[in-house]
Amino acid sequence: MQFIEDLIVVKDSNLHGKGLFTLSDIPQRTVIMKIIGDEIDENECIRRENEEDNVYIFYKDENKYIDTINSDKIKFINHNCDCNCYIDEDDEGNLILVALRNISVGEELTIDYGYDEIYSSCSCNSCDNKK
Repeated sequence: MQFIEDLIVVKDSNLHGKGLFTLSDIPQRTVIMKIIGDEIDENECIRRENEEDNVYIFYKDENKYIDTINSDKIKFINHNCDCNCYIDEDDEGNLILVALRNISVGEELTIDYGYDEIYSSCSCNSCDNKK
């Protein structure tokens, strides 16, 4: 599988801190990057979140999580309820970032984090429906 991660850069974001931005148009359903990091179980996930204030962990399945704190890019993806990307799994069981719709050059890549606490602090227009 081919990824276009080289066309993604980290820059200052209007949403929050740093974010991921595209240097090229990205067609809908394009696989952008593989999400890599330490594979950990639920107990270690909870420990890292609580003791290390680590918020860079992605849920993979039942008792598997991917900690991306040491990644160069994916840890900077921001939340937006009206997101343009989503997390999926490829045929080999890897987590991947996929374009939900056509994304224009210069646009920030976002996902819906999907946990209740995010909606209380989110400022996007869609959150009024989820609070």
